[in-house]
Amino acid sequence: MKIYEIGTGYTPIPAQVAAATESVVEELTKSYIEMEQLVEIIDVSAPKRAKHNLPITEVKVPSFFTKDDVNLGFVHKIKRVVYSVALSFKLKKLLKSEDEKVVVHFHNQYNLFFFLKIVPKRFRAKALIAYTNHNGMWSKNWNDVKDVLHKRYFQEIYAMKNADLVFVLNDETRKNVVEQLGIEEKCVIKISNGVNTDVYCSVSQIDTEETKKRYGVNGKRVILQVGSVYENKGQARAVEILSPILKKRDDVIYAYVGGIVSQEYFESVCTTAEKLGVSDKVLYLGTAVPGTEMNKLYNIADITFFASEYEGFPLVCIESLSAGVPVVICSNLDINLGSGCLITSKEKTVNSIEEKVFSCSDEYQKLCLSARKNAEDNYSWQKIAQKYLTAFIEGEN
Repeated sequence: MKIYEIGTGYTPIPAQVAAATESVVEELTKSYIEMEQLVEIIDVSAPKRAKHNLPITEVKVPSFFTKDDVNLGFVHKIKRVVYSVALSFKLKKLLKSEDEKVVVHFHNQYNLFFFLKIVPKRFRAKALIAYTNHNGMWSKNWNDVKDVLHKRYFQEIYAMKNADLVFVLNDETRKNVVEQLGIEEKCVIKISNGVNTDVYCSVSQIDTEETKKRYGVNGKRVILQVGSVYENKGQARAVEILSPILKKRDDVIYAYVGGIVSQEYFESVCTTAEKLGVSDKVLYLGTAVPGTEMNKLYNIADITFFASEYEGFPLVCIESLSAGVPVVICSNLDINLGSGCLITSKEKTVNSIEEKVFSCSDEYQKLCLSARKNAEDNYSWQKIAQKYLTAFIEGEN
């Protein structure tokens, strides 16, 4: 049984910008290869694709649409449509030539929507059509988001209703998909994202000090937030929540890294820091290439901070855990990733950090060790890939 993993067209695989879904496709494929499972990535054409040894078949699109970007505006939507249409014709050709049933695993609503509309049913019958829902909106209370989902994500609703298997990343999304869309429970499977524990790991003290020096944070205790810069991720909220400890301790700074999706929001982060009198304690580190470069940044942190309003699955949190860096989760979301996490409320965040991280070195070291062990035991990509493979085999039968 061959598996086709479908790139979203957002940015080429391997991703050179922070792109969680592209990282998922890449790491699943690597794990399948290690398991000697036949797999191929179908991805947008890229004249400057990063070096790799992955089995990638390109879908040609006009060069204008092959640029890396994190801007989610009108051009981005057109790019998704152009790629999805071209992808559908590519998959039609591939399926036409297949003699045995294959798995086609989608990760984006546009991609699957156009596939279902363009590829004839007789060719679709040759595939087990799987869709992973990475959309954090589905994890929110249904009454709060139902209008938005029906208006903005009608393609995703159609895609999930017509897939053979729907994979979700959390219990809330599964509940909404089953109860509100009427999809059979047995066809909706919860599988979390994973982490490459070989890439995201502790580095030497010398390497850490060199990275700190490069970013000008030598001798500082670093609270790090990783994620695209826009309202949902909550960098401005983080500054507000952390401002008491930033004012109190000269050795503590808040640093954040990620592509700027909203320039207006980025400016609001700076304004919030200025109003609270902590501008000199708030540092934007720019973007980092996923993998070794990003791992170096995790390693300069004492803790990482998570404050998203909604999220399918916080990949950055398990990357942090894998690097042996505890995570402070300050969100209304029901997220518990296990050992190495401090789950706290807005009001108790500063005290939790003081007590668990900065005041007791022995307890902090235990927290770091438990974070790494948690990632190895529960979130390695090999374990996650095996869950997908089992679901594909059972779904085919």
